[in-house]
Amino acid sequence: MRLDKYLKVSRLIKRREAAKEFIEKGFVRLNGKIAKPASEVLVGDVIDISSPFGKTIKAKILEIRMVSTIKDAQDMYELLSE
Repeated sequence: MRLDKYLKVSRLIKRREAAKEFIEKGFVRLNGKIAKPASEVLVGDVIDISSPFGKTIKAKILEIRMVSTIKDAQDMYELLSE
């Protein structure tokens, strides 16, 4: 699954367009490397999301789903730091 879509489906970022913009501006890293919106994510990958306001989220991918509910979205990743 594409990184921008995963961020939207997992609800780490609420809109896919916002996820794409964050990635393009370099605020998102995948396994320690600067990512692109089309980067493929796999179970076990680690995503670092930094906001321009100083907040950082680090999450490990536990599951990949094409569609999820708000309740199920939290099961798709494990927060390593917030």
